[in-house]
Amino acid sequence: MPSLVHIFHRFEFKEAVEAILDRHEIESFVRLPMAEGRDKDGKHHGSQVFPGNMSLVQALVDEERIDGLLEELRRFKQSRPAHEHLRVAVVTVERTL
Repeated sequence: MPSLVHIFHRFEFKEAVEAILDRHEIESFVRLPMAEGRDKDGKHHGSQVFPGNMSLVQALVDEERIDGLLEELRRFKQSRPAHEHLRVAVVTVERTL
């Protein structure tokens, strides 16, 4: 049974996150680009007052791919201070259609 993986990140890293998904053969996902959000640095609403935006990627990921995906996302997050805002949540899915 797949799990639902939520990846929250700064919008400027969308290509890097997508490349990670590609390396783990995750072909289907949904991206909510340019979303408003808040992290430890404050609000990001895409305005002059609150610059920047967040993105959310959601993907149904087979259980056998989760550990490898999380490990690569962890390495990405730790590789540069600018990546430290990446957050990932894995949610168990009981049913899919």
